[in-house]
Amino acid sequence: MHTTALVFHWRVWGLAALMALVPGAPLAAQASPSPDVLVLSNGDTLHGKLVNEINGAVTFHTDALGDVKVKWSDVKELHTGQKFAVLNKSFKPQGRKTAAQIPVGTLDVAGKAVTVHEQNGVTPPPIPTADAAYVVDQSTLDQQVYHRPSIFTGWNGAATAGATIVEATQNQYTVSGSVGLVRTVPGVSWLDTRNRTSADFSGSFGKITEPGTAAVKTAIFQAGAERDEYFSTRFFGLAQVGFDHNFGQLLALQSVYGGGIGFTALKTPKHQLDVKATIQYESQQFMVPAPPSPASPNQNLIGSTFSISYLLKLKLFSLTQEAAFIPAYDTPHDYSANETDTLSFPAYKNFSFSVGTLDSYLNDPPLSTPPTKPNSFQFTMGLTYAIKSKY
Repeated sequence: MHTTALVFHWRVWGLAALMALVPGAPLAAQASPSPDVLVLSNGDTLHGKLVNEINGAVTFHTDALGDVKVKWSDVKELHTGQKFAVLNKSFKPQGRKTAAQIPVGTLDVAGKAVTVHEQNGVTPPPIPTADAAYVVDQSTLDQQVYHRPSIFTGWNGAATAGATIVEATQNQYTVSGSVGLVRTVPGVSWLDTRNRTSADFSGSFGKITEPGTAAVKTAIFQAGAERDEYFSTRFFGLAQVGFDHNFGQLLALQSVYGGGIGFTALKTPKHQLDVKATIQYESQQFMVPAPPSPASPNQNLIGSTFSISYLLKLKLFSLTQEAAFIPAYDTPHDYSANETDTLSFPAYKNFSFSVGTLDSYLNDPPLSTPPTKPNSFQFTMGLTYAIKSKY
């Protein structure tokens, strides 16, 4: 019996030793790191996990309080058991090579300075908290710097829908909607943008009917896509495609295919201003026939798009503005222009209330009876849902 028990114990210990050699084996020696500790200037001590620090705002998670946000000035001490990367405000990595210069390790914060204990045993000089613009966990750093996300991930934007229905002597209905999506790589503000892909669609359709009279129809839509490739912090090359239809201007379809350069003139957490210029091919197809003339309905043009886009994000609202001038070099009188403005007010969670305008101008519409107006203005209101995804 004693021999059998001895053999059993040796088998158990042998199995434990074998598991220790297997990568990823759940052993007590591989226990998760101890909780992070945050000591505030008033003496309060929190145990949990450091989430990140962005532009002086420290986010710390506890099971009891959830996410707690404090300023660097309110932090007396901070000690982490997990590895974090600290980005100095004077240094922004441009790629994988420069990203290797970012100190990564466990953190100790005291005396308004951040000390990083790297895995190789090297401890770089402490970084003043005033200069530590971003503190992010190592997995987030690796994902954003070294990972190439799938084209189906990382899209953010908004979808808006609105409708009007009237039943009386005249029956009227109007529906409108829009979807705008943007995918930026990397998807964080603490790294320079490598590329940006955007796609958008907006449309409004309606009809007015009355007994004994012909129905009056309205239909306007715009759709487009753009790919930006940054070759410096501010400058980027771009390729774009756009499609426009406007029943009120007798425009069956205007197609634009072009490429050019852009410049990010302003970029802060609240504002972004981009200016762009392209060379393009443009096709205009109209709904009415006409003999060949300067006002011929169908045109194949070589031109450009000079555009400006502005984004403002505030706590109470967000504003998006885009304006474009589209000259035609081979037929100068066939130029056009458009402007889009959208103002959104947060309502509940991912929902917001939005109002917008779409103003388009076509300098040389086809001849018709009654005369076609060159300008088209549209005002919309609707409910907007914010689309958010990560990679």
